[in-house]
Amino acid sequence: MTDLKFAVLGTGFWSTYQIPAWAEAGGAELVAVYNRTGSKAKATAKKFGVPRFYDDAEELLLNEELDFVDIITEVGGHAPLVHLAAKHKVPVICQKPMASDLATAQGMVDVCEEAGIPFFVHENFRYQTPIRRFKELLDEGVVGDPYRARIQFVHGFPVFENQPFLKTLENFILTDIGTHILDIARVLFGEPRSVYCQHVQSRDDIAGEDVASVLLNFGDVICYCEMSHSTKTEWGHFPETFIYVEGKKGTIELGTDYWIRTTTSDGTLARRYPPPRYTWADPDYDVAHASMVPIHQAFVEALRTGVPPETTGQDNLKTLQLVYGAYESAAQNQVVELDL
Repeated sequence: MTDLKFAVLGTGFWSTYQIPAWAEAGGAELVAVYNRTGSKAKATAKKFGVPRFYDDAEELLLNEELDFVDIITEVGGHAPLVHLAAKHKVPVICQKPMASDLATAQGMVDVCEEAGIPFFVHENFRYQTPIRRFKELLDEGVVGDPYRARIQFVHGFPVFENQPFLKTLENFILTDIGTHILDIARVLFGEPRSVYCQHVQSRDDIAGEDVASVLLNFGDVICYCEMSHSTKTEWGHFPETFIYVEGKKGTIELGTDYWIRTTTSDGTLARRYPPPRYTWADPDYDVAHASMVPIHQAFVEALRTGVPPETTGQDNLKTLQLVYGAYESAAQNQVVELDL
């Protein structure tokens, strides 16, 4: 089967890993890259053996015959490139978060629908190996119907060294990590009815909040989501997501080093579900980088078959409604009702 042809728009930090993840996934051929700074586009093309590079995105879209584009810029660059791709009727994959406000994100979804093109969001955390297995066990009813949960993301990795623009975001951890963690909550428990949030800024050298706690009410399940970019713990600085769920028949926990433990009346069972190891991945981001491969495979399958993947733009809008509902809750110091 002929590989799909695509271009990468944006050649910053994450493109360094998404490009080899596309090669690992198979089914797609990278034919061009774009960066507004031509020298960066050229360097990326040389590094990964990409035939052509551009410093003008519209020139790329006019000259290349593409099956899709993968947008990997900072958040402010997403919307203009999505609208440009829609103008040329090229299917879009976009890095998360889609946009810095709901109206802009809705406009991105709308313009792709009007153009009749697929629009997918690169929400890869739900594709992490241990999280996929955790959901399977939960869906199998191993611990019965869930009623209370905690999802926690904590690490002290030097994220600002790799992505210095994050220091300038007035809305920071809820858009950067909250998009992932609140999306996982939706994957596990469905659509919440309400959100309550508090957040703080622990550093003086950044513009936005770097610690947040969010309480979601799903009706049958209460879920507490914690996220921090500043806390170092005994397990080190590597980014991992921890999940604990109480069910009517027992508990299930995703803990340190990818161990999943289930405890029921039959006893406690534990098994480790580590991510695949790839030579191109940064060991400090191993679980996140590995999850790019299955999400890319899902995108290729969706583009070939026309059957939408899990992470469409429309689906991701619901996660963004949670993110910005959390900001509203924190600003008002009250529960915000949701209609997702």
